[in-house]
Amino acid sequence: MTQENRSWEDRYQKKDTPWDSGIPSTELTRCLDQFQISPCRVLEMGCGTGTNAVFLAQKGFQVTAVDLSGQAIEEGRMKARQAGVQVDFRQADVLNAPEFGEPFAFLFDRGFYHVARRVDLEGFQKVLHQHSEPGSLYLTLAGNANEASPEGEGPPRVHAHEMCLELSTWFDLVVLHEFRFDGIVRNGHPFRPLGWSGLWRRKA
Repeated sequence: MTQENRSWEDRYQKKDTPWDSGIPSTELTRCLDQFQISPCRVLEMGCGTGTNAVFLAQKGFQVTAVDLSGQAIEEGRMKARQAGVQVDFRQADVLNAPEFGEPFAFLFDRGFYHVARRVDLEGFQKVLHQHSEPGSLYLTLAGNANEASPEGEGPPRVHAHEMCLELSTWFDLVVLHEFRFDGIVRNGHPFRPLGWSGLWRRKA
């Protein structure tokens, strides 16, 4: 296990996961409704404890959900059992993972892109290309550099022009707008950092 892997595993085991609101993302829900994204095969990258993966499965999506942390994956599997839905949870490094089968019609992450771009941007770009096909949609919810990080806390931030540059090789931008992350807790207090909601469509 690498130092990076141990760091994420330790945080989930210690419940040091302020990004884990425990509720489905309201921005994900809004996008599904507004853009009429119908149930299909979906890959969630950096799924954490599986709240959004289970929500998508309840909506009829065929979900493959991946995270580095074995603790997070076990919690996700328990949530799926309790909800009575099927989710293909996999403990793996998304940036170095094996094949996940046929390309996905929908790819999603809440807070994975803004971490992965600092670790291995080229590897992340390859993952998006490998697991999508022309017409596939990709929704990323990322930290927004238009708002300063209080005392260095909150999610990693990215500028709009950086996101457009980094994701436009294989994808066309459908819409990019600001939103607030749900129910994050910082020092015991609610914290709703500014984010980017970017919906992209794989080029032909």
